[in-house]
Amino acid sequence: PLYLFTVEYNHCSFSIYCPVSCPMSLSNPSQILLRNSELLVAKVPLFINLPEDGFIEAYTEIHKPDTIHCFNTNFIDYQAITKKHCSPTKTKNVKATFASTYQTTSCHDLVIIAFPKSKAELNFTLAMITHCINDETKIILVGEKKGGIQSAAKLTQHIFSCCQKVDAARHCLLFVGLFQPERLSDVFNLQDWFKKYQITVEGIELTIASLPGVFSQQKLDVGTALLLSNLPSKMTGKVLDFGCGAGVISCFIGKKFSDTNLSLLDVSALALTSAQESLALNGLSGNVFPSNSLSDVNEHYQHVVSNPPFHQGVKTHYQASEDFLAGINKKLNKQGNITIVANSFLRYQPIMETHIGNTHVITKDKGFTIYRAQLS
Repeated sequence: PLYLFTVEYNHCSFSIYCPVSCPMSLSNPSQILLRNSELLVAKVPLFINLPEDGFIEAYTEIHKPDTIHCFNTNFIDYQAITKKHCSPTKTKNVKATFASTYQTTSCHDLVIIAFPKSKAELNFTLAMITHCINDETKIILVGEKKGGIQSAAKLTQHIFSCCQKVDAARHCLLFVGLFQPERLSDVFNLQDWFKKYQITVEGIELTIASLPGVFSQQKLDVGTALLLSNLPSKMTGKVLDFGCGAGVISCFIGKKFSDTNLSLLDVSALALTSAQESLALNGLSGNVFPSNSLSDVNEHYQHVVSNPPFHQGVKTHYQASEDFLAGINKKLNKQGNITIVANSFLRYQPIMETHIGNTHVITKDKGFTIYRAQLS
């Protein structure tokens, strides 16, 4: 059985078929891209942080490129693209990369970038690709209006020779730009993009390094500060920092409790690279790895500590944190515990009571609540 999908632009219609088992549910940004398919002709395109929503199949059917390179800093999107397009049974014309920076020997004739939530991340991304494009490479920026893409032309005025809005539809905008030729000679150095700052909590001094797009990039946020002041009085053994961000929580624990073994996970490659850098700056080490919630957690821990994220892109998204709280009991040692900080309006305590055990409110302050649950 096949699923019929129709793309229309410039009064022309394309019919695309794919298996029913993987029907297309194109996001609004993908739909506006296909509305302008005539702009997307390329032999070796690079897709940056596009989700797996059917766009790759549609693009391949229309343009038949030699190779599509997909670069994602989000582990969930990377996993979905890899599963769909990069298994041994699939064709070899889709290459997927999960990392904080993109490296290749290819030269791309088209780059499509999903406009990031952080405007600083856009400049980081553009600087990162200068080694694999030329002055004829077409750069497409696409995103939802509420994500701030209206400012694309202003943000790129010192990078692009031109940046033109070419379409607005489905609450999205699409811009096309070309690099200034002289900017292509710039050498990208990852170290130049870390924001580093010092914090002192309970007399413990830390240096934190964070890349653009990572939560709380330039200072300690209120929720994490409250969490650090309300950790268990003693911590030993294996500790899991869930949603580690730039590694603030783990660095503090590693300095205060020397008899701990740190593991740090996040869905973001930018966060993981930041956490690695923060650990190194503070003379610490840990197991830093990507995971879709608990998908790649294979050990058991005495302590789990988290400021769990509830935003994905520009959208409020609670499911990942709720899945984490519902499943973490399987990853705790006997008598293990979990301490989290959350906005006080989030109803995490009933979930923790149901799936973990007796859950206490440790403190409330400045709109945040600290919860601690002991495994029953």
